[in-house]
Amino acid sequence: MIRFSLRCALGHEFEAWFRNGEGYEAQQKAGEIACPECGDAHVEKALMAPSIGRSRGSAPISPAQLRSALVELRHQVENHCDYVGPQFAEEARRIHYGESDPRGIYGEASAEESRELAEEGIKFGRIPWVQTSDA
Repeated sequence: MIRFSLRCALGHEFEAWFRNGEGYEAQQKAGEIACPECGDAHVEKALMAPSIGRSRGSAPISPAQLRSALVELRHQVENHCDYVGPQFAEEARRIHYGESDPRGIYGEASAEESRELAEEGIKFGRIPWVQTSDA
């Protein structure tokens, strides 16, 4: 079983479980997945951090496994979000206040800009941006 974080066209996020990735794709194409909040069937995968937790008694996560998970997270962000560069704080505000269409974005923000966004109640996250290769 696999869990996906999903988002409807109105921006409502929810989770759903599928037998595998192909099961999600088939149900999504058939319009069988709907937002539980508004019923919208225009659903797509939302950005989701990889699961790197461990169960009791299992071996600790190695640095290589952690790096691999962070590289996968970077690929997900780059493939599903719009890069807005140093205008991240400005665009996050426009989205938050309804001046721009809701969507995933990524870019750069200074510590001061991040603090101001948090004070305004704007949800965002900071992630380690690892290089995708060892070169």
